[in-house]
Amino acid sequence: MAKKKSVDADFALQLKGFSLTTAQILYRLPDHPSLLQSYVWQDYDQHPRFPKLKEFLDFWSDNLDGALYKVMVAHKALISPRELRIATAEFKLN
Repeated sequence: MAKKKSVDADFALQLKGFSLTTAQILYRLPDHPSLLQSYVWQDYDQHPRFPKLKEFLDFWSDNLDGALYKVMVAHKALISPRELRIATAEFKLN
C-alpha cells in the first residue's frame, strides 16, 4: 500500500494567495479607559482586504469590552509565482 503524501495546510494557503499577516491591536482597558493594552494577532490572510482580520475585529467589537483604539497591520507574501518552480527531474543517490 502506497503512503499518501499530504500538503501542509499553510503551504496550500500560500499557493492560493494568502500571506502571513500580523496585526498589533491597541485597545482600551474596560476598567481603566485611559490605559492601552496591546494584543498581537497573526494568521494567513489575503491582502489587501484582510477578510480574516476583519472578521476577528468584528468579533472583538461585538463580544469584548475593550474598545479598539488602533490596529497596525504588516504582511509578507512568503511565496510568489517567480519563486515556485516545478521540478522536472529527480535524482536519488544511495
